[in-house]
Amino acid sequence: MANEKKTERIVYAHFGQFNDVIHIEEQASDNIKIDKLLKNASKKGTGKGRPEFLITYNKNADLLIVIECKAEITKHESPNRDKYADFAVDGVLLYASYLSKDFDVLAIAVSGETKQQLKISHFLHLKNERKATEIFGDKLLSAQDYLDGYLKSPEKFRQDYNILLEFTKKLNEKLHTYKILESQRSLLISCILIALEDDAFKISYTKKTTPKSLADFLTKTVSEKLEESNISGKKLDNLNTQFGFIKTDTSLSTQEKVLKELVDEIDENINQFIKTHEYFDVLGQLYIEFLRYANSDKGLGIVLTPPHITELFSELAQVNKNSIAFDNCTGTGGFLISAMKKMIEDAKGDTQKIAEIKSKQLLGVEYQSHIFALAVSNMYIHQDGKTNIINGSCFDEDIINEVKAQKPTVGFLNPPYKGDKKNDTDELEFIFNNLECLVDGGTCIAIVPMQSALATGGKVLEYKKKILSNHTLEAVLSMPDELFFNSKVGVVSCIMIFTAHKPHPKSKETYFGYYKNDGFVKRKIQGRIDAYGYWNEIKENWITFYLNRKSKSGFSINKVVTPTDEWSAEAYMETDYSLLTKEDFITTLLNYSTFLLSNRLTNQIQLNPFSEINIDIQTDKWEKFKLDGSLFTITGSKTTPLLELEIYGKGEFPYVTTQATNNGVEGFYDFYTEDGNVLTVDSAVLGYCSYQPFDFSASDHVEKLIPNFEMNKYVAMFLVTIMNLEKYRYNYGRKCSQTRMKQISIKLPSKNGQPDFDYMENYIKSLPYSGSIDVWK
Repeated sequence: MANEKKTERIVYAHFGQFNDVIHIEEQASDNIKIDKLLKNASKKGTGKGRPEFLITYNKNADLLIVIECKAEITKHESPNRDKYADFAVDGVLLYASYLSKDFDVLAIAVSGETKQQLKISHFLHLKNERKATEIFGDKLLSAQDYLDGYLKSPEKFRQDYNILLEFTKKLNEKLHTYKILESQRSLLISCILIALEDDAFKISYTKKTTPKSLADFLTKTVSEKLEESNISGKKLDNLNTQFGFIKTDTSLSTQEKVLKELVDEIDENINQFIKTHEYFDVLGQLYIEFLRYANSDKGLGIVLTPPHITELFSELAQVNKNSIAFDNCTGTGGFLISAMKKMIEDAKGDTQKIAEIKSKQLLGVEYQSHIFALAVSNMYIHQDGKTNIINGSCFDEDIINEVKAQKPTVGFLNPPYKGDKKNDTDELEFIFNNLECLVDGGTCIAIVPMQSALATGGKVLEYKKKILSNHTLEAVLSMPDELFFNSKVGVVSCIMIFTAHKPHPKSKETYFGYYKNDGFVKRKIQGRIDAYGYWNEIKENWITFYLNRKSKSGFSINKVVTPTDEWSAEAYMETDYSLLTKEDFITTLLNYSTFLLSNRLTNQIQLNPFSEINIDIQTDKWEKFKLDGSLFTITGSKTTPLLELEIYGKGEFPYVTTQATNNGVEGFYDFYTEDGNVLTVDSAVLGYCSYQPFDFSASDHVEKLIPNFEMNKYVAMFLVTIMNLEKYRYNYGRKCSQTRMKQISIKLPSKNGQPDFDYMENYIKSLPYSGSIDVWK
């Protein structure tokens, strides 16, 4: 007969080994908070919950372990996890859902009566999260391993990072109250973080009796710490200058407790985060957060790279313990910190190699003095006091030679984005500079505005020619449109990957990836974040496709390109027609019939289809047809200013604009310039397509698709749906233009090698709302 007590004895014996760090309780707790949370957590639906074990840590009050045992392994987990009284996993997750109102909960389900038979599942349910996630493996670990795994888990990182962002917002408001400039706030934080690395400062800063003496002590400590790390001469003088404002700022150097309280709060909230989550560009993120409200550096072209992208770079470059990483536009050092993390992981605890990585294998150049100070501070904090950041121009010959002497194998950069297109240095010049510093066969990865990839003429074309004459373009990856949302910059970007000093072969296929969805979402306070934890899985997919050069409709393609071609997935990628559903066509019909009704062009909308026949779509049997020539004549429309239309007054002819609502129509006037029964496309940005049955006038950036066949409204509805599948090709970096549309082919039902318009008409007639697209006119 099964005996659950055997399971409990095994579990208790295991955790009893760690009584020096944990406290074990059975079925109930002396902790009033825990006892209250379990009051209504009974597995039977009423009464108090009584888990087998409740374990708390002596030195960490945030984490609570709850354990539920079952004797039979067949009672480990039910299919729906809703048999709370009968199954170990079901029961422990129920308890975790109650306890997570005030604790981070590690829920452990154990079944089996012997150590050999034992079945174990672990779940982490963080405080105030909606659900638990699986963690660890299928073995019981030590108490310290559980604590370390919890603290280092991606779930805990997201929680801590969100808390850090909330603290940063409050800190920013406080610093604003103290009238400390936005550009100085990150310098202040970095200065304090360096000082907190010094034991003497940490012990005695609270004993300083005046704000002035504390400000002097803080800056003196930092200067000494930097000098100890072999920073001297002009570099040290520059850093002392950057941090010098602390000694003269009115709030920091004269107001009681202001600086001391800032040191306290930064130690508790930011320094602790850095110690827990090593090799994360905290100063870069603080800099972004502080400038979100002013962004005074926007005119300087500073767009700091989000940390998940700096980590992606290191994985794309396959950075290892022997890599030597170089960033010629260092910024706050985000790329180098991510590279360091990857290198140290690969060193696998080899302390000598780790010291070598930190002292010799991370190189950077930063032009702007205040950003240089942040980079040095950042690298100092993460590199045990060592830094190889140079303050100066990456185009300076002496600096180039100094970098080359170190023989960097991988180059990373996010160059300054041009504010003045005529006078600012082009982004591709920075890429060429980085490539020239690398060893033969080195890998350079850059993130730049999409315009750098799309240019097919002018000065940028010459840079593209120059790069491909000397180096190989391996890949271009289109990034999410709002990647830099947290920096309040709307630039659409792409990642370029090159192999150094290998001229691009004429027959070489470059990999193009449509990497637009990184799983991040926007939140009011935190900005753009990985709220649902999708990023790691998405990242692995991105890397796998790139490393294996895999092609997939709607996601990636390999293509031979030259400098005169566009370097983007959007230009060449196959549309994924397998995603096309009946609902897409129904949506087109509903939008069009709603347009007719709202503009009094019909008197009702009916769900009923025009005909009752049932037709399926089988896109795998469709054929490709060239949009321009084969199907349509693509041309522009005459631009009519709205002021001119107001002279003619209201009437019956639509005024078609670039808006993606109301069928693109912004009012009706007694004037037209274009014949109806055509498709129109917004060429301002997104390529929104609509059907115009009536004669119309148009605003700027409205292109016409004049059918080279007899087109009725049903066929038009079919084609509008297909055309709107192509919108992914366009964004604010790559606008929909006549030239680009003329390069497109679309897939359509076919018969004898020609578009099957009868099929298209009959299919639309079989759908809901197809009986509602007749007009009164």
